Amino acid sequence: MKYKIGVIGSGLVAHALASGFAKHGHSVMIGSREEKKLNDWKAQAQVGVGTGSFAAAADYGEVVVLAVKGTAAKEVVESISVPLYGKVVLDTTNPIVDAPPQNGVLKFFTDFNESLMEQLQKAVPAARFVKTFNSVGNAVMVDPVFKEKPTMFICGNDEPAKKITEDLLSQLGWETEDMGKAEAARAIEPLCILWCIPGFVRNEWNHAFKLLKN
Repeated sequence: MKYKIGVIGSGLVAHALASGFAKHGHSVMIGSREEKKLNDWKAQAQVGVGTGSFAAAADYGEVVVLAVKGTAAKEVVESISVPLYGKVVLDTTNPIVDAPPQNGVLKFFTDFNESLMEQLQKAVPAARFVKTFNSVGNAVMVDPVFKEKPTMFICGNDEPAKKITEDLLSQLGWETEDMGKAEAARAIEPLCILWCIPGFVRNEWNHAFKLLKN
């Protein structure tokens, strides 16, 4: 199924997913706090992606992708809470502090008793948050090429929202593993730390997780 997708953010993750969803036939608008930040990317992207403000992109999307820095995420969703009402929100954010990694290990501003996604869900309870795309780099988010299809771990409280997320992930080349309710984000978000270690330590960034089953 094809959707109108609003992407919130102007960084590399937002760019990758906006381009990727447009490539796969979805109608996309990407929103930035400062729309001019998107000018250079839009000129190079060569895809039919509209641009606008955070609120415009949130209002446009049937599905909304939250792709901002974790330190800004709560403020951003609170500022666009009305257009997020009832919508599926793909939460790609991680609670990374503004500090360099220590021996390749990032630091979080959350603990293991509450994830960033849980904080966002409490801030905007009418939105249907699904944690996804937080445990892999932007370069392999769309149409990843590995020996086996990689696994994307997701979680969230709304079952239909997770089904939509699974459909979208399948279109972009992923298998999905649903880990349950929002509390599971406490385990999924730290996968970002693990994913980044080979990159920071050995400059190896082309990898993804795979869940193996008997």
